[in-house]
Amino acid sequence: MVNHYNQNLDPNPANYQPLTPLSFLERASDVFPDFIAIIHGSQKFTYKEFYTRSKQLASILSQRGMTRGSTVSTLLMNNPPMLEAHYGIPMCGAVIHAINTRLDPATIAFQLDHADSKILLFDHELSSVILEVLGLCKVEPLLVCYQDKQVDTKDLSIDNILNSHSVIDYEEFIQLGDPDYKWLMPENEWDAISVGYTSGTTGDPKGVVSHHRGAYLLAQGNALVASMPKHSVYLWTLPMFHCNGWCFPWTLSAIIGTHVCLRQVRAEPIWQSIKDHKVSHLCGAPIVMSIILSLENQQDYQPEHQVQFFTAAAPPPESVLKQMSEAGFLVTHLYGLTETYGPAVINEWNNNWDGLDMTSQASLKARQGVRYLPLEHLQVLDPDTLKTVPADGKTIGEVMFQGNIVMKGYLKNKTANEKAFAGGWFHSGDLAVMHPDGYLQLKDRSKDIIISGGENISSIEIEETLLKNEGVSAAAVIAVADEKWGEVPCAFIEMKTNHQWKEGLARLWCKEKLASFKVPKYYFFETIPRTSTGKIQKYLLREKAKSLVSN
Repeated sequence: MVNHYNQNLDPNPANYQPLTPLSFLERASDVFPDFIAIIHGSQKFTYKEFYTRSKQLASILSQRGMTRGSTVSTLLMNNPPMLEAHYGIPMCGAVIHAINTRLDPATIAFQLDHADSKILLFDHELSSVILEVLGLCKVEPLLVCYQDKQVDTKDLSIDNILNSHSVIDYEEFIQLGDPDYKWLMPENEWDAISVGYTSGTTGDPKGVVSHHRGAYLLAQGNALVASMPKHSVYLWTLPMFHCNGWCFPWTLSAIIGTHVCLRQVRAEPIWQSIKDHKVSHLCGAPIVMSIILSLENQQDYQPEHQVQFFTAAAPPPESVLKQMSEAGFLVTHLYGLTETYGPAVINEWNNNWDGLDMTSQASLKARQGVRYLPLEHLQVLDPDTLKTVPADGKTIGEVMFQGNIVMKGYLKNKTANEKAFAGGWFHSGDLAVMHPDGYLQLKDRSKDIIISGGENISSIEIEETLLKNEGVSAAAVIAVADEKWGEVPCAFIEMKTNHQWKEGLARLWCKEKLASFKVPKYYFFETIPRTSTGKIQKYLLREKAKSLVSN
């Protein structure tokens, strides 16, 4: 049968344009040219200025040979050039490679080489790191240095930064660009817009390639799922290098919002920004909440409006949720990966839960939730059969994704791609249960599950139990070998300042709240090692536990 709706009705420039988040900034500049787009200390940029500077960056990058598929890297703080890079780099067809500023030089060098970086935009404060990187990497990128005038430095002269290396000042660099540059739409919305690297705790980092279509959809999805109204004010406590700031650099242009830049996450600047600029939204790891709550004179900055805070990683303890609520923040739990552009799952709050006590609400908030609006399919499947596990809140399976906000794949890594996309699903490696109401809850990484006497034990469940003690700052539970049970749980506990806990009391605490086979056999009280992005390095704890337990 002939489908008449497909005959002589082909796409053409009048009815089809590749989706790209770059168009959000163009529209914002056209419709609200004088609206403040960026605030950075005493600096302010309107949307017209933001758009013009981004085009100038794209123009000069093009003049320097950057074209479709070229890689331009950034080692920048949360500042205006980092926002401009999220537009200017892809506007010339190139791919933005945002590097974690906390990484060691060897890892940065590996990424530059693997991505074949041609140009590196970096912050003056990181000059010493760059010098080490250049001695390790094979590529020789053009160096462009941003000297932040909002920072009090003794010497901002780039002549003294890298000595023998040729360095161009960022402001001088973009002034060479054409403010009327006709920027490039992607030829295909599947074209790469960014490459970001995984943490690489079990080997070399993998380059996650994202496309224009996914970035466009997640950027809009952020606004819709987070109920962000037009002209929202967003404070940058989330690093923009982390999954491209969860696509919020593009989201804010879609809603004509204001970016408030913050070079360093400190308590007083956060509160001052909220007060001065009426910040409505911010994101960050649980540690950001601890920083916010650490300020003693919060009452001097207390906002008159409720501030939306979106957090990922481990669910916040009940005590933190209570304190955040009292301080004027509404906390929403998200979950995602670098491979899903950032958040792909959200704990959508049900109004029927408002009347529950704080403990019950905290338990519900600890769940990761349901799929993001732009994600097509989210399931907890048996990793071997790819069959859906029962939604009973008990049966563990692997979290898997299908949709337009799943990465293109890993750069130059066919083997990893075949494994990640086996069976037509993206395999997250995260283990979870699905509750009867359709909300999923993480239980562990596949490599972190503890199998003791044939029973599966979730390290996350034990960690959450330990974190319910008001004196515990962080907890990490791993498996250690045991002659009788095969494996048993071992707990590393980091205490808050002025709090102490002994092994006997910790064991009693766990016995009162966990099944007996889940109670850790070993307890160690010390600082827990983390990656540069704040993730707990369990592989280091496993190595340490071997010697501690044997002794």
